Parts: sequence; structure tokens; C-alpha cells
Amino acid sequence: MHSKIKELSDKYLPDAIKIRRYLHQHPDLSFKEFETTKFIKRELDKLGIPYESPLETGCVGILEGGQKSDRVIALRADIDALPIQEEGEAKSEFFSKNKGVAHCCGHDAHTANLLAAAKILKDLQDDIEGTVLLVFQPGEEKLPGGGKLLTETGFLQEKGVDAIFGIHTSPMHKAGTMATKVGPLMASTSEFEVEIIGKGGHAARAHETVDPVVLAAQYI
Repeated sequence: MHSKIKELSDKYLPDAIKIRRYLHQHPDLSFKEFETTKFIKRELDKLGIPYESPLETGCVGILEGGQKSDRVIALRADIDALPIQEEGEAKSEFFSKNKGVAHCCGHDAHTANLLAAAKILKDLQDDIEGTVLLVFQPGEEKLPGGGKLLTETGFLQEKGVDAIFGIHTSPMHKAGTMATKVGPLMASTSEFEVEIIGKGGHAARAHETVDPVVLAAQYI
């Protein structure tokens, strides 16, 4: 099976590269991935893989294996881009065509990878035990996050997902390799608000005031 997967990976690599470059040229912002979603659905239609749309953008392909089993595994890729103007000379022929929006976090590659995986799994469908969900997640870059919203719909729970696997590109590792570890692996961000309350007064008697600017600077 390993050699077969490797053979299929080599077969679909040119398609994955082509798709990645197309997506890089046509990025969509978080929760506005309408064109990206249409593209993904067209690709799934070509493969004969049905899908559902629990959220307004993104979708979940459903590949039922030929071997009966209650096991359900999900493969996940984020599909949104960032509000950044792409600049530079390298690979400029693949630059974003959408002004002020660019794939600068690798989600174009993640989506292309998952579509390539869909093709491989479709070819191996008869040998698969259980069901594979292909989760194309919107809004990874913007809180509360598409992953959280998808979970809150109850869709994954209804499907009985046993495990979810996702990957992230990294320039720090050799091409063709994967890195993992037990426990937390990559950092993420969150948002919170802090209210700093000052006390006004006369500049000549600053010692009687509470300067929120100084407090904010100390806090930072």
C-alpha cells in the first residue's frame, strides 16, 4: 500500500502544483472564500466525491470506503488568505490577482494538498475501511475561527469523527519530510481586551494623577 500511495502521489503532484498556483493567484479573505469554495466543489465534483456545506463558505467532502467500518477520520485544510499586498520579484508570475489579499501562510498549499489527497483516496476507495471526511475549513485567520464554528454546528459530532489530522507548511524542514511530536506543536494567537483607567489632574500636580499612558507602557 505504501508503494501504491507513493506512486499516486507522484502521479498527482503536477496537478497539486497547478492547483496551488491557481489558488495563490485567486485568494479570498476569511469567511469570504466564496470563489475558493466554488473551485474546491468543482474539483470534488470531478472526482465524484459528495460534499456538504455546514458553514456559508468551505465544505466537507465525504468519501465512504469500500470496506465497512464505523471509523471516521477527517483530514483538514484551511482555505483563507490574509489582507496583505504581495510584493517582490521571486515567482511573481504566480502573484495574487486580488489587490490587498494574498496567501502568505500557505493555505493555498494546504488546500492543494488536500485535493491531491482526495484524488489518491478516491483511487484507493475500495481498500478504505470506514469514512474519510475532507474538511476545507474557512476563516482560520480570523477569530472566532472557522474550526470553532464548524465544531459548534455539531456536524463533526453527527458524523462520529474519531480523529482529525491537519498539516502546516514549514520552510524550516526539508521538502518531502514531515515533523511531529507528542503534545502541543505549533503556536496560535488569541485576542483579549484590557481596560486601563486613569485619573485626571493638573500637569503641575502630576503626582496626584494616574497617567494611563504610563500604565499602558508598563503593562506592555
